[in-house]
Amino acid sequence: MLVVTRYRVPRAEAPAFRDQAFEALHTLAQQPGWKRGHVGRATDDPTLWVLTSEWRDVGSYRRALSAYDVKLHVVPLLSRAVDEPTAFEVMTPDGGTALAADAEDVGLGHAAGPAILTDLDVRDDGRGRSAGSTDPETREDDPGRPEGSTGARENDR
Repeated sequence: MLVVTRYRVPRAEAPAFRDQAFEALHTLAQQPGWKRGHVGRATDDPTLWVLTSEWRDVGSYRRALSAYDVKLHVVPLLSRAVDEPTAFEVMTPDGGTALAADAEDVGLGHAAGPAILTDLDVRDDGRGRSAGSTDPETREDDPGRPEGSTGARENDR
């Protein structure tokens, strides 16, 4: 996984930013899954900087962001980044990718397991809330159910 963050840094702040960026790279390099990283500045625009890092996988990067030292020395720098996508999959010459085989089908937070209703997920009729429910009797957001239908789909009965 490749992480690219860009920064707009006024010339007067460049020396302090450079030091902070290298400290951030050093801190990230101590984390499991780290491969390499660089600090760079645009040759045509000295106020545009970049911090890149390469990771074994997206999980390594996410876990690294949770580390105390990273929160202390890296996150303040990341908060200054240009607001744009920063995580990229690494492509191979044959068209392959480092993404998991189901990456296009499973989004963030969807691989954790089925939805489990809690006491906070109750509708007015006393039955469990339907959104995200795996129970066909209480699920209203089922695309296979005819408009206005309640309860299980006809094929499920």
